[in-house]
Order: sequence, then C-alpha cells, then structure tokens
Amino acid sequence: MTEFVYQCSNCGKRYQRDEVRYLCPLCARGYRPGVPLIGVLSTQFDYAAIRKKFSKAKPDWNLFSAVEEKFFPPIPVGNTPFFRSAVLGNEFGFANVWIKNDGLNPSASLKDRASFLVVAEASRLKEKTIVTASTGNAASALAAVCAAAGKRALIFVPQNAPRAKLVQMILYGATVVPVRGTYDDAFRLSLEYTAKRGGLNRNTAYHPLTIEGKKTAGLEIWVQNHWRVPDAIFVPTGDGVIISGVQKAFCDLKSAGLISRLPRLVCVQAETSNAIHRYVETGIYQNAPRPDTIADSISVSIPSNAHLAREAICESGGFSMTVSDDEILDGQRILAVKTGVFAEPASSATVAALKKLRGSKLLGRKEQIVLLITGHGLKDVEAAIRNVQMPKAVEPTLAGVEGAIEMGSARLRRAVFGVAPNTCVQPSAQRRLTTEKLVIRSRCRDGNDSPRDAGAPQQKKKGTR
Repeated sequence: MTEFVYQCSNCGKRYQRDEVRYLCPLCARGYRPGVPLIGVLSTQFDYAAIRKKFSKAKPDWNLFSAVEEKFFPPIPVGNTPFFRSAVLGNEFGFANVWIKNDGLNPSASLKDRASFLVVAEASRLKEKTIVTASTGNAASALAAVCAAAGKRALIFVPQNAPRAKLVQMILYGATVVPVRGTYDDAFRLSLEYTAKRGGLNRNTAYHPLTIEGKKTAGLEIWVQNHWRVPDAIFVPTGDGVIISGVQKAFCDLKSAGLISRLPRLVCVQAETSNAIHRYVETGIYQNAPRPDTIADSISVSIPSNAHLAREAICESGGFSMTVSDDEILDGQRILAVKTGVFAEPASSATVAALKKLRGSKLLGRKEQIVLLITGHGLKDVEAAIRNVQMPKAVEPTLAGVEGAIEMGSARLRRAVFGVAPNTCVQPSAQRRLTTEKLVIRSRCRDGNDSPRDAGAPQQKKKGTR
C-alpha cells in the first residue's frame, strides 16, 4: 500500500486518511439532498513512490489501493473477462471492439468492486454495519461481500427494484428496507439513518472508496490489454461513479508515469435519465425530472457524482449520448446473439450507443473501443422478456419438433438479418470463404489456442480486484 491523502474535488483542500470519512467538511457544510454531492473526496497517492516500486514483470496492485490487503474480505472480486468481438464490431462498422464483462463478478455486477473496498475499510475501522441506498446492484454487491466478511448490511431500495436483485440481497442475509419512492428518496433516507444511528455509509460517491473500488476495472483493462490504453471506453452512466472510477484508474497510471495518455470516455445514459448528458452538453446542471427507464441501474434523477463525472468526460476528450428503451432492448438482443454475453439493460445501453455511432466521425473505424458491461442479464430477466417471444410446447413427435424448429429459425432470421420469415438467406462468396477459413482454423487449433487465449491475457495478480 502507498501513502495517500484525500483531496476535495471542489476546493482542493487535503485531508489525512482518518481526518475525514465522507465528504469535504467545508464544502459539504451546506449540502442538502436534492442536488449532486458537493465536496466529493478523491485519493491522491505518492505517485513517485508507485513509479519506483511498480513492475510489469511482477505488478503489485496494492500500490494503488487505499486499504491494506490484510483487511480484504475473503471473496474473489475482479479479474473479469476482457475479449475482442470481431462479429459485434463488424455489425456496426468498427474493426476493433472489445468487451470487459464485469457481469461475472460474484454478485454479477461491477458494484462488487466498490463494496469490496468499503467493507475492507469497515474492517479496518471495526465497523460492524454497512448501510447503502441502491436500485439493486450496489445493494446485492454489499450484501454479498458483507456475507463473506461477517458484516451486517442494511439496505434501502426503491419499491420498484427488480425482484431478482431483491432475492439476491435477502438470500445473502441483508436487512432490506423497500422505500415508497425513488432511488433518490432511498439515498436521502440512508444518509439520515447513518447520521443518527451510526454504521458506515457506502453510498456511491458519498464514500470516496466507492470510486477507488470501481477504478480497479480500469486498471484491469490496462493490464489485460497488454499494458496499452484503449482509444475509447463506453460506460453506462447513472450516478456517474463508475465513469469517474475508470477515469481515476488511468489518471493514477498517468500520474505514476506508467502511461502517457488517457482513453476517451463515452458516457451513455437513458433518454429519460439524462442529467449528466445534459450537463456535459450545456455546462448547466439540471435534475432529470422523470427518470423512468427500463435500465433501472442507471435510472436516477439526481446523480450524486454529476460534477466529477462531467469533469472526467471532458478531461478525457470524450463525449456523452443517450439511448431510448427500445434501443437498449435491441442492444441487449444484439449483444447476446453476436457475443454470447447476456447483459442487463443498463449495460446493453453501451451496445445501443455504439450502434447509433455507425458511420459517425466521432470514432475512427480502427480505433480500439471497449464496452464496459456492468451487470448480468439475469439481474433483470423481466426486462429481457419484453423483447423475447417464448416458444410454444409441441406434440411429442418428430414432425412437431421439425415444425417448431422451422418456425424458430424463421423468427431468428427476421431478428438477426432483418428479412421475412420465409426468406432464405444465402451467404455471399466472401462469407463462404471466411467460414471455410474459420473451419480450417478450428481443426488446426491446438490446446493453447482457446477463445480466452485469443484475447488479452487473463492475469490474476495478487491484490487486483
């Protein structure tokens, strides 16, 4: 671990590690719920020390950690798959599209990273109860990590949180309090509770280590990408903490002299939950009045980390865009069909955004593009069902089976190729040649040439989460 201080993102004042716990005391003095957080803290490390000690031959990721390894919960978080998808890229006219699939964390979302570090901090401080407000993923993540660490999780969720996520957190043993209202109401209530009843508050951005935990996704992208910085990273954005965390990862690397540039960050929001998008576009902040979207994980009226998120997007040279619910569901289907990755609606927004950029000059065709998948599709199956036609049962005869297969193939042709069900799709000569090459390659492939090996190396180094 490297020495660090907390620095206020608003006034720049620095604090020693145990001098402050949540927001900058000066800037947050007049804060009241209803606006983005003011005085969010950022960790500033001794970057010269990191540069001297860090080695690519034997990377020590604890150099970038704000909590000692001895306090880490006994649950494996991070080291999620990172791989190239030529098929998905070709679908939209891009030659170098990659996927970072954080839906394969223990509780099936990227939020495990933040919960891991906050629970580690709770162990350091000897806190037994950790409190949070969440639309579902952060709550499930906290419940899972608390279960592993023997801590109590107290969770406030809006009453419309997806049932699958509620089942998760309850099975993990958390105390769950559904709130008649929105995520913003749950956020406010959780702050009131910890202020009067105690416990460590894990609320996103409110606790600075939530940003630090999420930055590990960015660190992993760098090492899994053969120590290279991608050109652009698409990030589904609600509160703005994940995109700030990814930016923090590359800023830390740059400050330590390990990279020379930052990736462009593409903020993707739902059309109705677009407060950060409008903030980036206009420079003026306004709440999203009615953040009603199928993508519950990025549904928020008052993004807590709006100020740092806008700063991260602008400093990276990136941009922001919005997608509709229909586009999100279409992106979910395309991602599943083309890559085998089943992502929840919020994550699928990145695919919808990439599709909208087909032919755009905002991104070069050959640029390396990373889609950050932040949650698994099984988190919200009810949303996916809206875009699926379930097959009907058939008679237990071969004729019945063949008829069902033909009908299913017709529906698939229409969904994938956009043709009528009775149209026969003939492969082009080029496609036949490509297929033949792939068949030959698969026959010649040895045991080391797996799809996993064909992408970036999956290095599991001690301390990387």
